[in-house]
Amino acid sequence: MRIIFMGTPEFAVASLDAIIKAGHDVAAVVTMPDKPAGRGLKIQKSAVKLYAEEHGLKVLQPEKLKDEAFIEELRSLNADLQVVVAFRMLPEMVWNMPPLGTYNVHGSLLPRYRGAAPINWAIMNGDTTTGVTTFKLTHEIDTGDLALSREISILESDNAGTIHDKLMAEGAIAIVETLERVANNTLQLKPQSQDGILEYQHQAPKIFKEDMKIDWGMGLKKITDKIRGLSPYPAAWTDVKLPGKKEGESFKIFAGIGLNLNKALKPGEVYIDKKQEILAIATGEENKFYQVTELQLAGKKRMDVKTYLNGIHIDGDVWTSTEC
Repeated sequence: MRIIFMGTPEFAVASLDAIIKAGHDVAAVVTMPDKPAGRGLKIQKSAVKLYAEEHGLKVLQPEKLKDEAFIEELRSLNADLQVVVAFRMLPEMVWNMPPLGTYNVHGSLLPRYRGAAPINWAIMNGDTTTGVTTFKLTHEIDTGDLALSREISILESDNAGTIHDKLMAEGAIAIVETLERVANNTLQLKPQSQDGILEYQHQAPKIFKEDMKIDWGMGLKKITDKIRGLSPYPAAWTDVKLPGKKEGESFKIFAGIGLNLNKALKPGEVYIDKKQEILAIATGEENKFYQVTELQLAGKKRMDVKTYLNGIHIDGDVWTSTEC
């Protein structure tokens, strides 16, 4: 089939690559405009654009998806079908243009986790399974008829980064199979369950800074799931007292493990044992601590806890924030 592909980040590249290798004709790739990034504000191309240029594909980068010139160029390509993976919300004049419709790859088992951050929320909510779904676009976001889904397990060792990579591969398989069934006229679409408004925990809204802040009054598992669900990006953060600091200091936490300690500390207070290379923070459960293994202080690079502990000074081997 003749296809127009729409996507921006690395997550979308695997699907684009699989579509090309499956023998489809990608008439054009639509991706976000280049933008300055980093401290030097150098112009940065999206992962999808870099792939498209390497493979000689036509690239469109409209500022506005309702721009008349863009709409006319899109129409002139005479695509049979459009594929959307991690892009933007499309106006109807775009998603309704090709005769065979527009199909999306979404990083959850719809109708669970509709929204912008399905991978993060699934892990943060303590789910043990997730997956990808292909569906046909319609008016409301993530509500179209379902095509295919592929399920995977969320292991205790997984975080948002590892699940992202697993679902990226599963999404590529799912979209190729979806296109094959569309081409063979064997695809059977199913409406999403109509159970009224889904519970909030089954939604996946955009994540803001306050969503990333750790509430140490929660139980150890909820804290662990939150940190895993936000690692490595955008990363959970906290304000706690650290050695040499009179007031709380913000830092990001990327990884850690549960630790039982017979220490009478309040939630959010810190226990440090330099000799044992332990930096642990008290949770809302008695004697249960979260032992940090990777962190990042404001203005510093990400580091393991050993590197951090080597850079601080305390009297003796053990320090707790109650001694401040």
